Amino acid sequence: MPRTFITTAIPYVNSRPHLGFAMELVQADVAARHRRHRGRKVKFLTGTDDNSLKNVQAAESEGVTTRALVDRNAAAFESLRDPLQISFDDFIRTSSDARHRPGVERLWLAAAANGDLYQKHYQGLYCVGCELFYEEDELVAGACPEHFVVPQLVSEQNWFFRLSRYQDELTELIESGRLRIEPDVRRNEVLGFIRQGLRDFSVSRSVERARGWGIPVPDDPSQVVYVWFDALINYITALHFGDPESEEYRTWWVEGDETVHVIGKGITRFHAVYWPAMLLSAGQPTPHTIFVHDYLTVDGKKIGKSLGNAVDPVSIVDIYGADALRWWLVREVPRVGEADFTVPRLVARYHEDLSNGLGNLVNRTVSMVHRYREGRVPGGIELPADEPVVHACATVMARVDEAMRRFDFRSASAAVLDVVDAANRYVETVAPWALAKSAKGGDEDAARQLDVALCTLVYSARTIADELTPFLPAAARRMAAQLGDRQPELPAPSPLFPRFETD
Repeated sequence: MPRTFITTAIPYVNSRPHLGFAMELVQADVAARHRRHRGRKVKFLTGTDDNSLKNVQAAESEGVTTRALVDRNAAAFESLRDPLQISFDDFIRTSSDARHRPGVERLWLAAAANGDLYQKHYQGLYCVGCELFYEEDELVAGACPEHFVVPQLVSEQNWFFRLSRYQDELTELIESGRLRIEPDVRRNEVLGFIRQGLRDFSVSRSVERARGWGIPVPDDPSQVVYVWFDALINYITALHFGDPESEEYRTWWVEGDETVHVIGKGITRFHAVYWPAMLLSAGQPTPHTIFVHDYLTVDGKKIGKSLGNAVDPVSIVDIYGADALRWWLVREVPRVGEADFTVPRLVARYHEDLSNGLGNLVNRTVSMVHRYREGRVPGGIELPADEPVVHACATVMARVDEAMRRFDFRSASAAVLDVVDAANRYVETVAPWALAKSAKGGDEDAARQLDVALCTLVYSARTIADELTPFLPAAARRMAAQLGDRQPELPAPSPLFPRFETD
């Protein structure tokens, strides 16, 4: 059975989770569920980046210990599982998971043995929000392009990684497709960054500046491992990379058929340049695919904790439900480009697609089976292959698969919705109520056509429920149950997607 290992980025826990990370979780979850649904074996990993200086500063501002802050906020990230219906198999925390530190030490020592780590004194412009040194030409009006703050001037002795050594190898890796970066615009950006010339980067911080928080550098107690060097390794420490005999690491990373990172565009450099170079240095396989999503915005501005416009996803679910939020995230967020979130847009999409479109179709279908055939789907009926809705059902799997191959969640969900639209048009075209009236008057051909119509509608709705599974897992289960779980007897109809009362 083919195996896929899929991960999200691990977010800082300087505050509670916001809607931007919820989007990434849902995207990774849809990708994981889709692969499981197609018969793959999947391991889905997420977690939290606990060892950031941002977390230390947040704890200081609150007057609590760093440990207390990261424990509290990491629990909030892990608790997104149920309200968002996320199917992750593993959750790693870089400050407390016993798997993590041994794996970081193993990779560090491997890079050192390869001659890729050296010490030097360094002075540079450092953005704590990004946990990244910037060159002056990378700033926008003197400020960090991600957080719009002026970086700090930092001067200290650090360990450096010889990133420059891997420029040609990284270029070949990406150009050959062995490291696939989606979408193409992000791939081209990465290649452009590499071709400008790679500079070695600092991979440690002084214990003093880190306030003693972080993983100590092996054999150098004056330094802690740079948070990004530490955090990136979580993808394999969760697989027990710290144990050279790890069967899990061999199964999912070394011999797995597909490794996928789902990340935001602001951290592309770390994942598509630094991370594969670190793995190459340690003599380990690189990931197969990196999917990069754009940002959500509110009033045209990126959602961010530091920007003060974070939206709590749990509060949205508490009011409108997981179906509404998950559906908005897959239907409204483009593969390339940003999506602006508002509650009215979420409600409008839910009502148009789910309440009016899909919910109405299933309710009409089940109601007609009860009204005209006493709740039992007619048997022995051959579906009309030339009907557009039957063709839509026959092709939807391939359309979803092709869209999901490109991580185009909007197109994949649109393919499912096209079957809904075709089925609703079919209802209006064949008019089962008119056929029922004629059949009641003794027209045997009308009775036969009614059976065909009802079977076609049930088949279409069941196809939709099946393909909807990765996107709306709970709703798909409700639909399947409403449609008799593929048995002839259907339960009485009940609303699948109740409408929201709006002003």
